Amino acid sequence: MLVETGLVMIADTRTNAGVDNISTYRKLHALGEASDRIVIAATAGNLSVTQSALTLLEEGLPAHDDSGALRRLSDMTSMFRAAQLVGEAIHNARSDLESTLQGTEINTGVSILLGGRIGNEPLKLYMIYSQGNFIECQPDAPFLQIGETKYGKPILDRALKFDSPLGEAVKVGLISFDSTMRSNLAVGRPLDLVVVPIERDKPVITRRIDWDDRYFNDLSVRWGMLLNDARETIPDPPFLPVD
Repeated sequence: MLVETGLVMIADTRTNAGVDNISTYRKLHALGEASDRIVIAATAGNLSVTQSALTLLEEGLPAHDDSGALRRLSDMTSMFRAAQLVGEAIHNARSDLESTLQGTEINTGVSILLGGRIGNEPLKLYMIYSQGNFIECQPDAPFLQIGETKYGKPILDRALKFDSPLGEAVKVGLISFDSTMRSNLAVGRPLDLVVVPIERDKPVITRRIDWDDRYFNDLSVRWGMLLNDARETIPDPPFLPVD
């Protein structure tokens, strides 16, 4: 979520290759933290492809010229250039794996959300696809989703605006995840959360929301109660027969 007051990125940690093969892996990664930059990535899709792409970014991609200098995120001058490099890493990692898996039914699709800022530019948020192309988050729709999106999207559509305060954005994002986890067992805690305020002098907040997180548990209970209360205040359809 990219609102007027900052950037919020949330990811769950559950991966699965079937109902009897569920594991926990971090999907929210700090790719670059320095005095002049913060770059955060959230990943979804084939785990081996995303891990390979992240390793390529860490080691550096080959140079485009004869200099031999590896290209790293720490050298990128803008988030747009960083998104281009991440897209290239995804494309390369996926191409290498697809040649090995040719003839199998294994899905090598991945997607990455890349957020942060470099230098004096404002906060940016991009969605990068398997082919390496990407789109940028805009104020008229101040959020991007990857992975399991359908259950939590209605919450974001209704409640999140570009002028939403940063605390409100965090709250709406967590409610969206709570709604998703209610409907899909493939999404689950722990959740990883990063909050980057627009003010550069304010600290970046990182938090892991585990099963015993008091705030999230209270939020989940309150949201369920409020939904039931709202349902009871709406009158029955007038076209139904009266008992």
